[in-house]
Amino acid sequence: MVETPSEFKLKNPPSDGISAIKFGPTSSQFLLVSSWDTTVRLYDIISNNQRMIYSHTDPVLDCCFQDSVHSFSGGIDKTLKMYDFNTQTETVVGTHDRAVKCVEFGADVNVIVTGSWDSTVKLWDPRSPCCAGSFTQPDKVYTLSIAGDKLIVGTAGRRVLVWDLRNMGYVQQRKESSLKYQTRCIRCFPNKQGYVLSSVEGRVAVEYFDQSPEVQKKKYAFKCHRVKENGVESIYPVNAIAFHSQYNTFATGGSDGYVNIWDGFNKKRLCQFHKYPTSIASLAFSNDGSVLAIASSYMFEKGQLDETPEDEIFIRNVSDQETKPKS
Repeated sequence: MVETPSEFKLKNPPSDGISAIKFGPTSSQFLLVSSWDTTVRLYDIISNNQRMIYSHTDPVLDCCFQDSVHSFSGGIDKTLKMYDFNTQTETVVGTHDRAVKCVEFGADVNVIVTGSWDSTVKLWDPRSPCCAGSFTQPDKVYTLSIAGDKLIVGTAGRRVLVWDLRNMGYVQQRKESSLKYQTRCIRCFPNKQGYVLSSVEGRVAVEYFDQSPEVQKKKYAFKCHRVKENGVESIYPVNAIAFHSQYNTFATGGSDGYVNIWDGFNKKRLCQFHKYPTSIASLAFSNDGSVLAIASSYMFEKGQLDETPEDEIFIRNVSDQETKPKS
């Protein structure tokens, strides 16, 4: 792996599996990283150093920024924590009955949303930090994404639910995933028209919220993250999806170690990067879309290996050529 001007490795990466990477809301300088080594770390990618670190008692499964000085995180210890970068203090906001799998901030409605293996989604008011409601889901929550006031939840059993964060009294849409295998990741289009869903079986589906027949005709699914060697096709989970906020194009990362960039509206792959050392566990575009952070972290798809590849985070400066739809 040669470092190029367009790509470099972060120093001092986590020492165990990387669960999530997220850019700060307003700059492409700060990256938040949660890990199975029980830490949440804040990196300054411009100076390439670790600025801050705090810990949970158990592996951390997700994290997010609320604003440039507060982060939230949760994991196996069932606890949601808030951390203040300015005062370097942490607050336990609340708990779930089982592991917290997802932590997202809904900026439009100013709410933190957590999804748990206890089959609930909870909303948290970051101003006082406290729980603002708990909502039962059909099964363990594996992934969730927020678009404006819409919340999309993907659970075990391939269920997908669309909620309205301003009125959680009922589910707006419930459906079964159009993919045959377990849901791995869901991310919303920045233009809020729909979402992209990936599965453990090398497929991605592009879905639309508008239920009218002409819009529903546009939805489709495609195969990706499959590698043919000696006539045998290996199929890999698609673990990560990240959207470019300006262009509505998206990156996918798979257990094949590849990152692809797609133009979902025109059903085209724009590019594929070189192969990374191991599975792509998480991806994040900066808010201006100029940088893509790539977590290369073995996810035990093939069980225990004699030598587990090191966990690494690559910072890639991406060009319009790689991310902009071809007109």
